[in-house]
Amino acid sequence: MLTNKETFEGGVLTGRLNLASRVYQHLSYQLMSARLKPGERLKIRELSRSLEVSETPVREALLQLVRDGALEMKEGYYIRVRHLSLAEYLEIRDIRQELEPLAAVRALPHLTKADISGLAEAHRKLVKAEKERAYDDALLHNYDFHLSIYRHSGMPQLIALLEKLWVQVGPMLTFLYPDGHPTYDDRHQHLNIIDALRKKDPEALRHAVVMDLLEGGRKFVEWLERQEAAQGIAQPVSKKAPSKK
Repeated sequence: MLTNKETFEGGVLTGRLNLASRVYQHLSYQLMSARLKPGERLKIRELSRSLEVSETPVREALLQLVRDGALEMKEGYYIRVRHLSLAEYLEIRDIRQELEPLAAVRALPHLTKADISGLAEAHRKLVKAEKERAYDDALLHNYDFHLSIYRHSGMPQLIALLEKLWVQVGPMLTFLYPDGHPTYDDRHQHLNIIDALRKKDPEALRHAVVMDLLEGGRKFVEWLERQEAAQGIAQPVSKKAPSKK
């Protein structure tokens, strides 16, 4: 249920927003945090009932997410979560490599020791969830880790751009485990990010964010390549993460 006092799960106050905007934020959170899977159908009537709002704001929110590229509309007003192609995923990853380090570096002066401790705790929970094969929880903790940093950047336009990328790529991460499980040549790049934040080192931070995307997503990209190769789809040239010699 959405009420006038509701707080958006990602930490953004929504009480002053109209119903369509609040439904949009709710669904955006579900997409960004990998609560929804590619191909999953979103039914206006069911969402209206579960959120206890009329169908009109739900319809408006869904159509906005179609325009954002997160959902697709099929014949007969059939709306479902988009499945990105490998080429689309790699394009978004290339853009993220430019924007996410920028957001992290701009967040650097605003993150307190308590904030960084919270990031370390989110990473600890992520690793624990992976070991326990609680993969839904692992994806949620990964979302919390990254977006908690970027939302401290003080750059609302940049955050809005990143969120529009994450609503598209978030559902794809439901395929991450177990076949595309993140692996790293050395230590986990989240630990390097945390170290760089504590040391106030922008260059180390920028590098760690990029390498988290490249190294951490390496096996996932390989999995996507195999899936499309099996379907006879021509493979794009992907930017591989450098291996540690």
